[in-house]
Amino acid sequence: MTDHDALGLAELVRTRQVHPRELVQAAIERIEALNPKLNAVIHKRYEKALAEADTVPLDAPLAGVPVLAKDVHQEIQGEPMTFGSKAYASHIASEDSHFVRQLKRAGAIFLGITNVPEFALMAVTEPRHYGPTRNPWDLQVTPGGSSGGSAAAVAAGMVPMAGASDGGGSIRIPAAYCGLFGLKPTRGRTPVGPKLGRHWFGASVNHVLTRSVRDSAAALDCLVMEEKAAAFTAPRSADRYLDVIHRPLPKRLRIAFTTESPLGTAVDPACAEAVVRAVRLLESLGHEVEERTAPVDGRQLAQSYIWMYFGEVGVKNCSLNDGQSCTFDVFYFYENQ
Repeated sequence: MTDHDALGLAELVRTRQVHPRELVQAAIERIEALNPKLNAVIHKRYEKALAEADTVPLDAPLAGVPVLAKDVHQEIQGEPMTFGSKAYASHIASEDSHFVRQLKRAGAIFLGITNVPEFALMAVTEPRHYGPTRNPWDLQVTPGGSSGGSAAAVAAGMVPMAGASDGGGSIRIPAAYCGLFGLKPTRGRTPVGPKLGRHWFGASVNHVLTRSVRDSAAALDCLVMEEKAAAFTAPRSADRYLDVIHRPLPKRLRIAFTTESPLGTAVDPACAEAVVRAVRLLESLGHEVEERTAPVDGRQLAQSYIWMYFGEVGVKNCSLNDGQSCTFDVFYFYENQ
């Protein structure tokens, strides 16, 4: 399982070297062995996955590849979708999300659902309802968030690919913390429906976390679809993303960087040094790199973002209490922290 990325496993299936059921069973065994320490997977659907393995088209791009979904807006019909919250503990998805549907059509097999911070708000995955997820590289530290469960599962080799989403770093932060490849696609590039036309006013975008660049590109090719009810759409690429990654490297680029926090807070020296090392690498590749301070009011941006987030989440959750008071409760919580 750890010797191949998702496309490598699909190739083994396509050439009849392994059967999808064997891949699913190997992933199940790895989850069962590692999850007690990592707490990355909070819901399992093993029997259904094994049954689906017997019917998957063997020539599909992700044929037989075991994957996991994130516990936020990546619904699997008949399975829980709790947003990491006890408030949604009994909520069962009535249909597959378009995200899940597209990956299933590509041959992927969903084994379960991964842990997230409550309502995907934090950059660490430590919901009170399920408990914290641990980083497989060091059990004493976090895998980040909000796609922390997916990141831990992929980094530990449970699966080669797992569902993720990103509104303010929820793919990119766990990728950095766990040594993975994480891309936040352009808004409107990947599906959000069918029951919603946007997530977080369009700020949050679905995709995956992977161990290879080509897996991310292949998943993006599989996810692109026409979604008529979506609030935002992105122009389709004329080429497959899997082909684009093989093009020659770009010519000399002008790149700005900073080691300062946009909030004016202290930056750990190790983090600043990591940026400097990246700068040196870019310079060695021939790019023009310059230190600049972004002309952004970081605190105002953060406050606006939090208001946007709580506004949408609060309005959605009013349906739980059959009233409007919960929206104001959410804002009251923010004002008093």
